[in-house]
Parts: sequence; C-alpha cells; structure tokens
Amino acid sequence: MDNRLGEMEAFVQVARRGSFAAAAKALRCTPSAVSRAVARLEARLGVGLIRRTTRAMTLTPEGETYLARAGELIAEFDAIEDGFGRDAAQPSGLLRVNASVPFGTRVILPVLPRFLLEQPRMRVDLALTDDVVDLVEARADVAIRIGPLRDTSLRAKLLGRSRLAVVAAPAYLERCGTPAHPDALTHHDCLNFSFRRSLDTWPFLVDGMVVQRPVHGRFFGNSGEVVRLMALGGAGLARLARFHVDEDIAAGRLVPVLEEFSPGDAEDIHALYAGHERLSLRIRCFVDFLAAHAVVRG
Repeated sequence: MDNRLGEMEAFVQVARRGSFAAAAKALRCTPSAVSRAVARLEARLGVGLIRRTTRAMTLTPEGETYLARAGELIAEFDAIEDGFGRDAAQPSGLLRVNASVPFGTRVILPVLPRFLLEQPRMRVDLALTDDVVDLVEARADVAIRIGPLRDTSLRAKLLGRSRLAVVAAPAYLERCGTPAHPDALTHHDCLNFSFRRSLDTWPFLVDGMVVQRPVHGRFFGNSGEVVRLMALGGAGLARLARFHVDEDIAAGRLVPVLEEFSPGDAEDIHALYAGHERLSLRIRCFVDFLAAHAVVRG
C-alpha cells in the first residue's frame, strides 16, 4: 500500500509554505524526500500540481483545486489522530517504529509488552532492519539510530550509550590463538559489515594514542545480528556493541579480547522522529517510555 496521505501532506506543506525547503523543515525531513513525495503524487494523478522555475514556485489550477480538498482532508485526519470525540489526553492510534535488528530484539522487544499494557489504545508496528531508512518513505513515526546523527532536521532524544568490544568464540580462539596486540589482527579473520558507511579499520588505544588498525576477513554481513551469529559460530573476531553481546559474554559463548587496548569509545543511541510544530501524543509517550525503560547495558 502506498503512502498517499504522506504524499498529500508533503504537497500541502509545500503549497502553504512556498518552498520544498520550508516544507521539509516543517515535516522534519529532507527537501529531497519532500520533492520525491510530490513527484509520486503528480505521477499518480497524471497532472502537474506545481510549476517550478529557477525563481519562483506556483500552483497550477489543478494544484489549487487539490490543495483545497487535501487541506480539508488532512485537517480531518489530524482531528481523528488527536482523539476527536474521545479523551484526547490519552494516546491512541497506530505507531510505526523502525530499529536495527540487535536493538529491537535486545532492548525494545523485552519492554514492548509493558508499553502495550500501559497504553491499551495504542498499536505498534515494529520493523527491524539494519538499513538506514527515510522516515517519510518508510512511513515510520520513530526510528532508533546508533552512532553519529547525520540528519539534523529530525528531532532526537538520547536513549543511552553503548561501548564497543572485540569478541570471539572460544572455539575460534582455541583454533587461531588469542591476539595479544592490535597488530596481530593482520593474522586473524575479522568479521566486518557490508554497509557503505562501514570502515575497514578498528580503533585501539596504543601507547596513549588512539590509532586505527586495518582489519581483514573473508566475511561481510549486512546486520549486527548476522555478524554476531558468525562470531558465535567461530568464524572470526567481531567488533560489536556491548548491549548486543553482553549476554553471550556472561554465558561464555563469546570472549572479549584486546580489552587493555580499548579506546573506551561508545556509540550514542537516539530515538529520531519527524513531526510538525505540535508533537503527536502517541510519539511523545513512546519515546518517553523508551528513555525510561529501555535499559542499554554496556
């Protein structure tokens, strides 16, 4: 099912605010995402809604007609979302959440039953993927991001921080030996990520300075969970967030290595959400719940 309401809202914001940049700021997304949404809307309707020139932007007659009808529909939808005819002080409705597979399985899912119990009028659609999604295109209300924030147009709430650790299964260490120094990694299989943003170096603290050491291996995974499972299978060394592997370490399934060379770096974990000037109650209550109950260990 396509996101017709999101495309409609993107057009209305562009028409009312006079530019894609201003609409993007109001929707807490990127101008390119707004432009794509409007283009999809025009393609589906088979008419041009906006005249674009290098100096100005105006609505076509069809755009003026569509704006009038769409504005009324969005106003009615907002009234429904805010609990029109009910107790608006209680959050209700569907909330779409996007998170990485490790964070979703290790942190969100253990506390989600409690959230649903406390919010009986809320419904949650949880999508777990390690791909970085566009909130507008993925129709997500809240996305959990681990690491540096790249989209400053979105609102963000810090949920916690997680240190990283180099780990391996006992079987791998017995077979290949335990590295005593980061330089020894050249003789080991290191499990890395296939993300475009991933690096082929790992940081270590050597002689009081943080240095990057190149890592090599025969396996690349597109998710933290895939890399963790390969590490558990004895395929090599992996560098993963502690919240992801702490249970394995406690159970002896994985062993931390090179801890004396750890730079002590940690990744911030944020809840990101788009929205208008007035934040939806359902988004606010979920983000506040995560901040209070989603404990990030490590």
